[in-house]
Amino acid sequence: MSTNVDNAVHTPVGGGVMRRLNFATGAIAGIAGALIAWFAARHLLNADGQLFDDQVTTLMGCGWVVGFLLGIGALTAPGKWASGRDQSHDDEMYLAGKGMGTFRYWRFTTDHKVVGVQYIIVTMILLGAGGLLAMGIRTNLITPGNHFVPQQVYNAFLGVHGMLMILGLIVAVAGPWANFVLPIQVGARDMAFPRLNALSLWTLVAAIPLLLGSLFVGAMDMGWVTQAPISNQSGPGFDLFALSIITFTISTTVAGVNTICTALTMRTEGMTLNRLPIFTWASMFAAGLGLYAFPFFFVVMGLNLADRTVGTSFFTASGGGTGWLQENLFWLMGHPEVYVILLPAVGALLEIASVFARKPLFSYRTAIGAMAGLCGLSALVWAHHMFTTGWAPALGGPFMLTTELISIPTGVIFLVIMGTIWKGNLWMRLPMLWLLGFVANFIVGGITGIYLSDIPLDNELHGTMFVVAHFHYVFVGSVLFGALGALAYWFPKVTGRFLDETMGRISFWLVFIGTQVTFLSMFMSGMRGMPRRYASYALIFEHTNLISSVGAYMIMAGMLTLLGAVIHSWKKGEPSGPNPWAAKSLEWMVPTPVPLENFEVLPVVTADPYTYGEELVRS
Repeated sequence: MSTNVDNAVHTPVGGGVMRRLNFATGAIAGIAGALIAWFAARHLLNADGQLFDDQVTTLMGCGWVVGFLLGIGALTAPGKWASGRDQSHDDEMYLAGKGMGTFRYWRFTTDHKVVGVQYIIVTMILLGAGGLLAMGIRTNLITPGNHFVPQQVYNAFLGVHGMLMILGLIVAVAGPWANFVLPIQVGARDMAFPRLNALSLWTLVAAIPLLLGSLFVGAMDMGWVTQAPISNQSGPGFDLFALSIITFTISTTVAGVNTICTALTMRTEGMTLNRLPIFTWASMFAAGLGLYAFPFFFVVMGLNLADRTVGTSFFTASGGGTGWLQENLFWLMGHPEVYVILLPAVGALLEIASVFARKPLFSYRTAIGAMAGLCGLSALVWAHHMFTTGWAPALGGPFMLTTELISIPTGVIFLVIMGTIWKGNLWMRLPMLWLLGFVANFIVGGITGIYLSDIPLDNELHGTMFVVAHFHYVFVGSVLFGALGALAYWFPKVTGRFLDETMGRISFWLVFIGTQVTFLSMFMSGMRGMPRRYASYALIFEHTNLISSVGAYMIMAGMLTLLGAVIHSWKKGEPSGPNPWAAKSLEWMVPTPVPLENFEVLPVVTADPYTYGEELVRS
């Protein structure tokens, strides 16, 4: 792929050992590290003839991660520093990918624009793998009693599908665009910590084989929430699953710190907080909320591994532990994580709304206040996931109240979007289509969420397909639509070409209609009592499940069409120029491809980026 940074190939200087390190050497070193760890563990820990057990599998996973990071070069600069040496200017330029052409996308590269493109590829891999497992699930549910895959494999598909899609949507907007766009939006030449930026990307890459490997090692069969005591009884596949989550939380923590520091400390002259683009604000709020929420995920998976490998009993009742501890730790992460995913997508859509309605952002400060309120309340609602479990029933009322209150800042953000496009001179290009699709889907996801916050209704609907339909309207119908809108909006800045409008519109309508067919049918199944996570079902649910599966195939067709549009447009799309939307934020003020250091002279900002008049300007 050829995109955004000085593509002229010449013989680079500097680099040292980094000249010989790339994705291939990382993969080889990772496999070698895993094999060395497996061999050592088998002989030192007396694995009783088993090919894998919990200790062996965990050490093997650690060997993969360390080996991969060594082989890709992620630890080279810290190693030099520890040995009393430091990198020269030529080394830094080589590390930034200067003069390497497309080869830089397969290396540990510090240029934030290259990292952004790498995140696009990683996001497509995560969502593609998760989507394939989703199709396996829906194929198994086409008819009752279908045995497309065995029950245990079906359970594993559910767990790994859920986590792949969660991880993919966490990085779907924050990964590509908080890296590629945000530093330019604030007038910076790079992220605050370029090496940590690259480290966050490649740590995420190291987590993916662990998560996929859990399908093959055995018995990862308890669903994506992985709660004790079921998780204590599962096979060694859970060890790789847990280790992938630990690795991912390291990645997202590093990325979150970098995003916040870049936005707060790297702003150019005149870029006051009142002039920050709304996408930058949304990215900061999401990063801060992630710094609060994801350590709970790290802890719960770490304690799970400790129970399984060294004999602790944090979650084991026979040893004095309790599953309540795990459930609370998990959901302390689980609900804020929804807004970590949602906020960057909303920020991108607010940018699109202002540009394509040719209006100033409606109530900019109100939007920021709503994001802050949403982050604060999201930390106070976790137990609504446990209304039916019997934990602390006296707290049901307070948690029902906080859950209903969180609909207020969420609704305010929705109203800001609607106020921005209301009576605007709408330019109906592809980004705007995805925004309008988001609006329609978000209404359904939001209203059904209010239903589930009510304890009597939740007691009836919890554990049914109604809940599955609700959170898929939030994640697929809302977040994914926001992510695809962001892709269509910023694609010209990355590639210098438009995303193919015809293929993009076909993709939109397939995905939009498929979303309604799939998940409205799930609501019907849930209201009739169909339980979630079942590999088969009674005949009464036959028709709604067939309809849901047909809708899922429509979504798959739409996403494959979009993939074709991305591949075709990247090389052969219509040239766009540097600012095809006539937008006013700083990322559109730099040339395309964007120079290595973004700005020859750092800009001076004198106004916010939403000062649109009434006249529609198209270029």
